[in-house]
This record gives sequence, C-alpha cells and structure tokens, in this order.
Amino acid sequence: MLCLFLSASLVPLHSAELKLAAIFSDHMVLQREKPVPIWGWANPAERITVDFAGQKIATTADAGGKWEVKLNPMTTSAESRKLVVQSEVLERKVEVADVLVGEVWLGSGQSNMGLQVQSVRDFQKERAAAKLPLIRMFKAESPSATTPQLDTIGQWSVCSPKTVGSFSATLFFFGRELYAALGVPIGLINSSLASTPIESWIASDAQDRVPELNNPIQKQNRRNESGRQFNSRIAPLIPYALRGVVWYQGERNTRAGAHSPYQYQLSLLVNDWRSRWGEELPFAWVQLPNFQQTNNDWAIGWVMVREAMLKTLRLPHTGMAITVDIGDSNNVHPKNKQDVGKRLSLWALGEVYSQKVASTCGPLPRTHEVHGSELTVAFTHTDGGLVAKAGALRGFIIAGEDRQWKPAQARIKGESIIVSSSEVTKPVAVRYAWEADPKCNLLNGAGLPASPFRTDDWDISGLEEKEK
Repeated sequence: MLCLFLSASLVPLHSAELKLAAIFSDHMVLQREKPVPIWGWANPAERITVDFAGQKIATTADAGGKWEVKLNPMTTSAESRKLVVQSEVLERKVEVADVLVGEVWLGSGQSNMGLQVQSVRDFQKERAAAKLPLIRMFKAESPSATTPQLDTIGQWSVCSPKTVGSFSATLFFFGRELYAALGVPIGLINSSLASTPIESWIASDAQDRVPELNNPIQKQNRRNESGRQFNSRIAPLIPYALRGVVWYQGERNTRAGAHSPYQYQLSLLVNDWRSRWGEELPFAWVQLPNFQQTNNDWAIGWVMVREAMLKTLRLPHTGMAITVDIGDSNNVHPKNKQDVGKRLSLWALGEVYSQKVASTCGPLPRTHEVHGSELTVAFTHTDGGLVAKAGALRGFIIAGEDRQWKPAQARIKGESIIVSSSEVTKPVAVRYAWEADPKCNLLNGAGLPASPFRTDDWDISGLEEKEK
C-alpha cells in the first residue's frame, strides 16, 4: 500500500509534457555569432539541462512550467548535430536532430510572401536546381488568435527538388542568394498569410499607444483584425535568434484607399517587433510593384502604401526592394519572385553583411530645388550613374502653385534629374511614377529602378476638392 501511495503521489509532479517550442525541431538552423535562446515547458520547478555543441546549460522551470536558457554565441557549422533537452528525471528527454548553425531570417506578410515556388515562373528549372540541403525553411501555420499565443504550429523542411515547391518563393530566392554569397547554412522562417492587413501583424497594445489610431472610428475599424496574426504567428517566435526580417505586404491595405482613416503603419510594425526582440534587427520590405487598379480609390491606396514604404526608410538599418518594373499589370501576384529575392539580397549582402555589391537599392530622391522654370531632383543610390532605359525618361509630371499636373520632360545631369514643362512656367512640385501601374524608366547603373516619389505633400484623395 505504501508503494502504491508513493508512486501515485509522483504522477502530478511529472505529468506535464517536457517539450520545446515548435520552432525548435528537426532540421532547424540556429543563428550564428549571437546568444541563442532555447525555451519550452515542463513541470513547475523541474530542473532542465540543454546540451548542444559542447555547451550544457541548466535552468529551472518557473511556476507556470516555462523554462528558457541562452546558448553562448556559436560559429558557423554545417555539421548535422543533435540538441538534447534532459530533465532531472532521467526518462524525460527531448532530442532535436540535424541542427545547423548559420544565418536565420524571418519572412512575413501576406500572399506575395506566401506565394510558393511551384507557382512562379520557371518552376521546373528551379526545382531541378534545388538540391540545397543547407537551406531550410520553417512554415508557421497557426490560426489567427485574439490573444498572444505561447507556441505556433509548424516544422522545418530541408530544401530539395521534392520540397522546394512548397517554399515561400520570395523568401527562398532571397535565401538562395545569401547562401551563394556567404556559403553558410541558411534558415528561413515563413510566417505569412494571404489577404491580411498590416494591422493584423501589429500587436494590439502597440496600436493602442498611438493616439491617431484611437479615435472611435479608427479603433473600431482596426478591432476587426487588430493583432490577430501577430498573436498566432509572430509572438510565439519571440525571442528566436534572427539576423533580420524581410516583409512583403500592403496589397490588402490599398483596398481602403485614401479615404480610410487608417494609415499604413509600417514604421510602427518595425519599431514594435524590434522592441520585442530586444534589438535593432535589420529590416527590409518589398515596395508594391506595378499593377493596374481599375478602382480609383484602390489606385490611390496603392500609391499611398508605396509612399509609406518609402518614408519608412527613415528608420535606421532598413531597406527596400523597389519592384515597379517587375510586377504584372494584370496579376496582383507577379510570378517573377526571383528578382524580388535578388533585390532583397543585394540590400542584405551590402548593408548587413558588408559585402561588395553593385548596388543595394534603386535611386531614391534626396533633395529638390527650383531654378526658374526647371525643377532639379538629386538622388542617392545612383551607383553606376542614372540611366534612362530604352529611350527618353518617362514618368515625370510637374505642377505650379495651381496644383494642375502636366506631363514633363526630364533629362539626366550627373546624380540629378532636371524636369520642366512648357505648360508650367513656375514649377513647385514634381512626381515620378505616381500611378498604380506607371510607365517609367529611371534606373541606376546597376539596373535597379528608382522608387516612385513626390516632392509635394498635397492631399491626393480628392477630399480637399470635395470640401470646397
């Protein structure tokens, strides 16, 4: 009887499953040269030891059963090794197989981030060349949630002709470029979901702290989806060690158009994610490509989101892949994701890894000045010189104080563009590629396109005219 009592009394002490967060699973890649948090769950007060690559670190689960250790920074390793989590109770152990150490990037956003390799151009060719076992991808697949979740659902896959078809195309082509240049294992985390607005990826409490998002109408609008994808697909990944983040989203937010009280809060998302990871993670995004919008409000929304993306480059350690030349006028999911990934990688290789690349970005407007009947715009990222592709420069319009936009002639002078129009004798503002599907052709010498931009801050929704 005494033996039965003692054995029964031990059950609740060790009834909770010893487990790791889902991101720590077979074939994972851990971030090199940074402290690496490892966490999971056990019984309250249970003693846990994590053993990997010669490090053994012990900790004790808290009152809720959560435990966490932090591995010391590790060098690159393409050796397939095992990570072992051992309880003080000998029979309780978890093993994770085939673990590498290299570079880890999180990719997030909506359908263009989620679009799979099997759906892009030249899939058969890409599949045949996809025997790349040092590239791995984790797909987060948890359903949306109204509160932050402790764990997500997903698993790591090793890149091969058999698996690559289901990989995020943008993220895969980005990672493939990094692997080719760096020669180290690459871990890619795909946490994306189609047709989601940016407010679903920002924690609700972060949005609550922004006054302009909290009048009654705005607050009600964003409570339809506020924070739901952050709760299910981002919060459970924090604080997994990353090198940086790439983002491809915005299409859903254009549908509200310029009349929406909600603004595209990319800066808020970047700052909030960085604060939750506790470091200024490098962060880049894909600017919306050329696409023909038949609805005028949506077309206005398209250029507004593009502009918000351009303005967010004011944040340090950020980058943008400009894609106004490689979209599909008739398809919101352009199939050329190879160049999208390539352009993101140029930024990462040049700015994050300090490698020499032809250019990290297409031309961006720096300053503008009016000289008589001409307006001059100076640019940064003119690597190799400004170039007009296939003929004279196209895509510029100019306006005077009457705010009437007229087609403009433009010519290159050094790192600047000089714009004029016979219809505008005293120009005050210029816009470039200021349409959802613009006809424009300004590049730098590396072949990267200039971002759409404007020098004015005038209302573009038509609301001012309606009020008059």
